[in-house]
Amino acid sequence: MHPADTLLPALLGFGTGLALIVAIGAQNAFVLRLGISARARVIAPVVAVCALSDAVLILAGILGIGEVLERAPIALVVIQVLGAGFLLVYGTLAAIRVFRPQGALVAEGAATVAVRAAVITVIGLTWLNPHVYLDTVVLLGSIGNQQGEGERWWWAGGAISSSIAWFCALGFGSRLLRPFFARPSSWRILDALIALVMITLGIRMAVGF
Repeated sequence: MHPADTLLPALLGFGTGLALIVAIGAQNAFVLRLGISARARVIAPVVAVCALSDAVLILAGILGIGEVLERAPIALVVIQVLGAGFLLVYGTLAAIRVFRPQGALVAEGAATVAVRAAVITVIGLTWLNPHVYLDTVVLLGSIGNQQGEGERWWWAGGAISSSIAWFCALGFGSRLLRPFFARPSSWRILDALIALVMITLGIRMAVGF
């Protein structure tokens, strides 16, 4: 197979996947906050869950699960209701932290973050978001299946690689912001932005947008 038949689809998949993943959303906001405050042993499984989830959803789209999903709209409705409630609760907790700050969360204090709690939270933020199915399974699956029979798997590999690269950069790179977040006021600003994002997405999800 000619390199152009493999490298080009992979690069297109990488760019398309990155364009959809790099956006202000509930999942990215959570990973950002965790990356700033938590230790690597907490961040690593969260990054792995995010990347693995995207890989499963992208491959499902390539395999044609998106068509099945479009024929079962009730599944998305159930996910929409659960996801809206999850986001509203998480956003409310972030808003409470704005008015009741817990102090600067530096690396030493972040040791109290439980791996299990972090993983469960990111699983909820990922799989209870109906838009993730529309973006990855339906949209990316449709674009990927427009490639040739062999090229579509290289395209999927590129899209999956973009997810791995992004979440590694977000989870492990955000620690560079720790000096700035040594001030409690910085955490209040971040939590206010997170609350705004989560509650806005929750309301939009609840009303069906």
